[in-house]
Amino acid sequence: MSNVIDDESNGLSPEQRLEPRNIRLIDPSIATIDDMDTLRACVAYENTHQNRIQILRRLKRRAEEIRAE
Repeated sequence: MSNVIDDESNGLSPEQRLEPRNIRLIDPSIATIDDMDTLRACVAYENTHQNRIQILRRLKRRAEEIRAE
């Protein structure tokens, strides 16, 4: 439940971030993730629904960036 609250506070759900109508919006959606809870929710969503290696790699890179901040 906390992931749902965290995602709502950021304005986008994992589904909205990772499955937008225009696939060009995936990278900007990932780039705007600013906390690990939202990132974890997106990883869980991707693992459950699409399991796309390229998206998981982008999420991993974003996690590294968040940790470095």
